[in-house]
Amino acid sequence: MRMSQLVGRQIKETPRDAQTPSHIFLLRGGYVRPVSAGIYSLLPLARRIVRKIEEIIRQEMNAIDGQEILMPVVLPAELWEESGRYDSVGQELLRFEDRNEKKMLLGMTHEEAVVHLCRTEVNSYKRLPVMLYQIQTKYRDEARPRAGLIRVREFTMKDGYSFHTSQTDLDAYYERAHAAYERIFARLGMGSVVSILSDTGMMGGSVSHEFMAISDSGEDIIFMSPDGSYRANRDIATAVYSYPDEPAETLEKVPTPGKETIDDVAQFLGRPTDRTGKAVFYRTAENSLVFALIRGDIEVNETKLKNFLGTPELRMADDATIRAAGAVPGYASPMALDPEKVRIVVDPTAAKTPNLIVGANEAGYHYTGFNFDRDLASVRESVDVVDIATVRAGDTCPITGELLEMKRGIEVGNIFQLGTKYTESMNCRYLDENGVAHPMIMGCYGIGVGRAVAAVIEQSHDEYGPIWPISIAPFDLHVTALNLKKDDVAEKAEALYQSLTDAGIDVLYDDRDEKAGSAFADADLIGVPLRIVVSPKTLADGVVEFKRRGRSERETVALDEVVAFVVDRLAKLREEG
Repeated sequence: MRMSQLVGRQIKETPRDAQTPSHIFLLRGGYVRPVSAGIYSLLPLARRIVRKIEEIIRQEMNAIDGQEILMPVVLPAELWEESGRYDSVGQELLRFEDRNEKKMLLGMTHEEAVVHLCRTEVNSYKRLPVMLYQIQTKYRDEARPRAGLIRVREFTMKDGYSFHTSQTDLDAYYERAHAAYERIFARLGMGSVVSILSDTGMMGGSVSHEFMAISDSGEDIIFMSPDGSYRANRDIATAVYSYPDEPAETLEKVPTPGKETIDDVAQFLGRPTDRTGKAVFYRTAENSLVFALIRGDIEVNETKLKNFLGTPELRMADDATIRAAGAVPGYASPMALDPEKVRIVVDPTAAKTPNLIVGANEAGYHYTGFNFDRDLASVRESVDVVDIATVRAGDTCPITGELLEMKRGIEVGNIFQLGTKYTESMNCRYLDENGVAHPMIMGCYGIGVGRAVAAVIEQSHDEYGPIWPISIAPFDLHVTALNLKKDDVAEKAEALYQSLTDAGIDVLYDDRDEKAGSAFADADLIGVPLRIVVSPKTLADGVVEFKRRGRSERETVALDEVVAFVVDRLAKLREEG
């Protein structure tokens, strides 16, 4: 490919709205261009990378008996109504009506579509297990797209779905899929990807793992033990806490005028925040009122709370609602709350810490000496004690006892054990050997293709641009010709380009006759792994200059040995990667 013909110009300046390395270099390198917020056109360089990623994914999915299909992006609402998700999923699902006023939607995921397909094609245990996958466009009406291809509205995804006759069979296949994902990300050249336990979210099911590319630009928070034996997303991470061993004090109401925050109360009473109780009121999607109590130095994990309550949404309750429940904003506690009016959820950190400071449900007053078992004995059976704590770096690992480390990651893949969540509601059944019908048991396996492109850059770049691994690089070799009008540079460079291409090497040839600084800067922005420079200076000695992207070392290669040299270096590079 000649750069004079390549669509996608390199940009010297950093775009104003680009903050992460991948967003900056994808724009500056001529890989993508925005069409609207969270919607991008992929230019030729990006398409080359995406095709290579997709081929690696196909190879690994086929290796675990996957069969490729293609389902539509536009789906009838009735399928999602069958599963129950049409109304439960929020505004991120784009709904519309066609010209016949039939309710339709743009698929953000394809569980319903694949179940509809499978129930028409598979009806016997003899046809199971089966795994179907596709690489398809999705649309999620993301409220706050950011970071280029990391959080977008329209995206390409590989989603696979397996169907089984038993949980044992699903468990075995889930492990095969997990291993295939590890191979995929290794082949894509990602330096550090960890599999972590995660929240199943809107997908449902019982077990879920996310594959996180470790990166400072990642949106997800991960907690890990130093030895890596414990890894979990912040949404479900747990920790072990210690509690003072001391006798219960007398419950005493004390004045705390104007002290409504945890920090203000703790400072006023001369106690640390971990000896206070934090009160938070929520409204659920069903409009029920929930009171959460947790130790004052810890935040409520709303994902844990939502999962426990079985509600898709929580929002903060307003002051009027809090007062109507018999509590006072800024001075609330579970004391004297009516469990018939408000559901009380207490985190173990508040239930097990003795002698807490909690609100007195009276403006300007708090209780000291609150002890959960004693002071809520009358309503104990109506109170739920559930882990709703947000884990922090330095908390104690529940497995190893070591201090947890916090890292950031980009979610590049996920796998779920869905069970019968969709097959039961959508009547997707098989007949066993006795002719008895049973709902199929499902697994689900997703990889974000665009996110993979961005994640590789986040993990492999320098200040000048991306450093692509050879497995997915847009080209194998970048040939830069300098001073084309001098001597016989143009003739020699053209001949070399043809020889390399004839040898099956995928070459990007910079034939634009740019100044050296500009040509090298553009080459860095494109990030091809190997580079050759042809110039009057090198040709005077009968050589070309060779270097690897991201390394400072240079070496010269005799002009008549270049093709064999590059073939050898490419082979070694592929062995390394």
